[in-house]
Amino acid sequence: MKKNQLIIALFQRFCWMDEGLQSRLHERGWPDVSRSQSMVMTNIVSGIVRPSDIARNIGISRQAIHSTINQMEKLGILQLKVDPKDRRHVILELTETGKQMRRDAQLAMDSLTTQISNILGQEKFDAMLDALDSDWGDNINHDIKRNA
Repeated sequence: MKKNQLIIALFQRFCWMDEGLQSRLHERGWPDVSRSQSMVMTNIVSGIVRPSDIARNIGISRQAIHSTINQMEKLGILQLKVDPKDRRHVILELTETGKQMRRDAQLAMDSLTTQISNILGQEKFDAMLDALDSDWGDNINHDIKRNA
């Protein structure tokens, strides 16, 4: 059974997608962005705009997210704004440059998706998406018995 290889396979495919995205953006003249910066942009596009929520989603510390945000501000990709719903917090917003980069990133992702679909065939591709979109339940398995 290949179950022990799942995390490796998922991570390798994630890296394949991210490297393909980075390569295509680079071809369009965009500066290289780190994997953390790429994940920040993905979260913002998905509607997650508070730095603390993004840090939690991508598994980095609050200090690391602020360092990443500072780098992205210097690149002119995003800006911090006061949250209009709760003025005690800030939110992230893509700048016009960031929005253009996001459009190019979407074109790159469309290209990568088509490439994967062509390689796997539509049936396997759809099955893969269905499996990944399925509810895998709570990620904390309470049935595992620990040896004392």
